[in-house]
Amino acid sequence: MGVFRMPSLGSDMEGGKLVEWLVAPGDTVTRGDVIAVVETQKGAIEIECFEEGTVRELQADLDQDLPVGAPMALILAAGEQDAAPTPEPPATPAKTPEPAFAKPVAVVAPTAAPPSGRTAASPAARVRAGELSVDLATLEGSGPGGAVLLADVEGASAPKHDKPAKRLGQMDEMRKAIAAAMTRSKQTIPHYYLSETIDVQPALDWLAARNEGAAPDKRILLGALMVRAAVLAAMKVKVMNGHFIDGAFHAADGVNAGVAVALRGGGLVAPALIGADRMSLDETMAGMRDLVSRARAGRLRSSEMTEGTITISSLGETGAEAMTGVIFPPQVALVGIGAPHVRPWIVDGAVAARTVVTMTLSADHRASDGRQAARFINDFETRIASPETL
Repeated sequence: MGVFRMPSLGSDMEGGKLVEWLVAPGDTVTRGDVIAVVETQKGAIEIECFEEGTVRELQADLDQDLPVGAPMALILAAGEQDAAPTPEPPATPAKTPEPAFAKPVAVVAPTAAPPSGRTAASPAARVRAGELSVDLATLEGSGPGGAVLLADVEGASAPKHDKPAKRLGQMDEMRKAIAAAMTRSKQTIPHYYLSETIDVQPALDWLAARNEGAAPDKRILLGALMVRAAVLAAMKVKVMNGHFIDGAFHAADGVNAGVAVALRGGGLVAPALIGADRMSLDETMAGMRDLVSRARAGRLRSSEMTEGTITISSLGETGAEAMTGVIFPPQVALVGIGAPHVRPWIVDGAVAARTVVTMTLSADHRASDGRQAARFINDFETRIASPETL
């Protein structure tokens, strides 16, 4: 019989509040199933199960504050007899391996259609509506499919002149979470940085030809090329891909590419594209669209927040020429991509107008050095120059 415990959802997370159970005693669960929703300082997060079996007992109550490591449920393994568990002696919860940092800030939207007659709403919104005695059926939801979100409930219950202050308070909490993790990163990780300006005109020309006549949802964007090139470079230069835990670097077997996503209304989250090394370019683009959509709807999973092995952060189509990022612990590298700019460039011995992008690699000196970082950048640039090979 296994005890499912409150997982750590960030390097600075100490606990969270249980706001919804998505399973009941007797339900069968498999690894990766979403079984609960927990609200933390960073937002409401879908918690995934780590094992297979049958739920015997739910040991945590709704609205209960649970520290990391606290028991949440008992799960019987396949074929295991249902017997009363032996009480465990009280002990300090064991320290769980430190996960990759992520900054989820949006509330979780419903993952399935609500029963007939029941208003679609996120778990956090239901809890808050109960606290404020707000009838969800009277609200106009701003979430996917018209689902009522936490902000809709609080906006309806607060006087009109209080709305900006309430929104500012939510943003303040998000900024606290970001600041805590980034401060820890800069204090504990010996960062070093290498930059290179790359001619992306061949990639843009290839994309224009490839996307001609394609439906909007089938087009490939430059960002997908960048993510795919970073993933392939990470596979070749393995010291850039993994975690630094307990005083040692642990190279990852595959690449879970964290993709920085700007949230509407402010904030940033970097969920991981799980198994990015096994994806084609088209699959990478589809995966990025899915991550962006679910990140902005508040439907990220715990694995996407904690299992990233390297992160790619891009300024998009407009903005500054370069960015120098802060590594998400316990990862050891972050690829920062500046916005494309047209610059004079030497092509075949002549000056020509070309679109270029500045790429900056932030790396952890405990896991790598400048020569290895230069190899990563060189491999990245080579792949961008031949987009048809991605």
